[in-house]
Amino acid sequence: MSDVRHNVCLIDDDKIYQFTAKMILEATGLTHSIKTFFNGQEAIDYLISPENQIPENLPDVIFLDINMPVMNGWEFLEAFSLFYKELPKQIVVYMVSSSVDESDIQKSRTYEPVTDYVIKPINKDKYRELLSVLAN
Repeated sequence: MSDVRHNVCLIDDDKIYQFTAKMILEATGLTHSIKTFFNGQEAIDYLISPENQIPENLPDVIFLDINMPVMNGWEFLEAFSLFYKELPKQIVVYMVSSSVDESDIQKSRTYEPVTDYVIKPINKDKYRELLSVLAN
């Protein structure tokens, strides 16, 4: 197992998903910190705040839900796409949804920041696989 530990960001309005995802991610031993946001706007505000413009304060990976209030996953990607290349480090984005709709999967591929589309629920082995890719 890799010794690299990652800063993780969960953007999802489901408190139960956030709780279980945090528990599973922590159990992988591959996380340094886990930040959670209940909608895309909260995450955008965090990512663009001046104090977070140093690499250590930014996530290495974002797990992004589609359906959320205030700002959904698609709206987050529209906003994130405008500035992500200017951030002091590259952030990997995984769309995470219970939707198996092929149109959602295809739409996610139209956004440059998105690395992959992952269908919920996600188990420990899948999180470990997704985080291990970051070390390469």
